[in-house]
Amino acid sequence: MATSQTASVTSFKNPKLMSIPDVEIDKSGKFKYILIKVHDPDMDREFKHIVRGTAKAAYHADIYDMVVGQIEDKGLDCEILGGGRIEHDPSKKTIKIYGYSQQYGQADHSITHSILLRKFKDYDHITWSNEGY
Repeated sequence: MATSQTASVTSFKNPKLMSIPDVEIDKSGKFKYILIKVHDPDMDREFKHIVRGTAKAAYHADIYDMVVGQIEDKGLDCEILGGGRIEHDPSKKTIKIYGYSQQYGQADHSITHSILLRKFKDYDHITWSNEGY
């Protein structure tokens, strides 16, 4: 398990960016996820990373299709930084982040890890690995 963390440059003063939840993933199970950089085109230096994942998506692109409209409706732009998989077990309070997207490449799992640590503060283990598919 790798433990390095990469911080994102996030503006907590921009109400448009603040209105986008950092994490929206399935409550449990094994599923694909994508890491997205959301930014305000009027304030180019202000951005945040968000994580989206669901078992409803056959492809990583399906996840993007589910969220891009919500982001653009707020006057924001976004780009996919890669994907992978998440195994979420709330009964054990564990999350495993790993793998890659064939279409978008591998997300920086250390960024995803940091975001999930903030969201799931009461979890015992949130780990990531660049191994697997």
